[in-house]
Amino acid sequence: MDRIPILKMGEFLLVTIQVDLYDRLALTLESDLMNMVSRTEARGVLIDISAVSIVDSFMGRILGNIASMSKIMDAETVVVGMQPAVAITLVELGLTLSGVHTALDVEMGMELLREKIGPQPNDEEDLYDDII
Repeated sequence: MDRIPILKMGEFLLVTIQVDLYDRLALTLESDLMNMVSRTEARGVLIDISAVSIVDSFMGRILGNIASMSKIMDAETVVVGMQPAVAITLVELGLTLSGVHTALDVEMGMELLREKIGPQPNDEEDLYDDII
């Protein structure tokens, strides 16, 4: 069975979708991603869809589901690299992707995730050490 690789980068998970997703692969990604969020206690999920040229209502719902489930598991979701045609299709389908944050590229997406999760306990200690 095909799988989309999920990479751990610090407290974030990075998913780069390089193929158009068919339904079974999208469901597998959803399941694998939630298992990885749970197993790694990731605080953020970044999904790069820059190579995706076609999106349908099912794929839109999967992205929304991933964001909702991640939020319940204390992780933020950012989708990056959305092609204009994909954005137009999502709007035409009436899919708002509530809970899904977007950014233009991976770098901006990582920055947005850092902003969304805020300073972590270790970060706060480091900030306190700098003040003293």
